[in-house]
Amino acid sequence: MQRIPEKIHELTVGQLSARSGAAVSALHFYESKGLIRSRRTPGNQRRYTRDTLRRVAFIRAAQRVGIPLATIRAALAELPEERTPTRDDWAHLSETWRSELDERIRQLNRLRDHLTDCIGCGCLSLDSCVLSNPDDIAGERRAGSRLVVEKDGQKEDH
Repeated sequence: MQRIPEKIHELTVGQLSARSGAAVSALHFYESKGLIRSRRTPGNQRRYTRDTLRRVAFIRAAQRVGIPLATIRAALAELPEERTPTRDDWAHLSETWRSELDERIRQLNRLRDHLTDCIGCGCLSLDSCVLSNPDDIAGERRAGSRLVVEKDGQKEDH
C-alpha cells in the first residue's frame, strides 16, 4: 500500500484511490453526489484533503452493509463542515440504520422462503402470490395475473 508522507496535506485522485481502495471513477461519482469534495488546482486537477480518506472508508463501509448513498449523504451532511466521521459517529449511525437493515433482512428472508413455491406453482395470480401480492393486498381489489394501479383516477397495467 502506498504510504503518504505526513507533510502532504492534499491527495491527488490517484493517491486517494490507491489509499482508499476505491476506483477513481467511484471517487468522481462520490464527488458528483456530494459525498466528498475536492478543490481544483490552477491546472484544473482535483486535490482532496487527507480527511477524505476517512470519509471514503465511511462511505464504503456503509455501502457494504446496504445503506443507500442518499442516506449516507444525509448522514455526512449532519457532521460539522470538514469533520471526518469518528468511531462514535459510526456507532450512532449504525444504530439508527439497524432497524432499516433488519426490515430488509425480513423482506429478503420472506422472498427466499417463498421463491421456490412461486416459481414452482406457475400461478402468476395476484390473488394468491405471496411475492407479487404480499398479504393479498391486490386480491381484495381484483384477481388476475396483472397488477392494475390507479393513478389520478386512470388505470395503468403493470
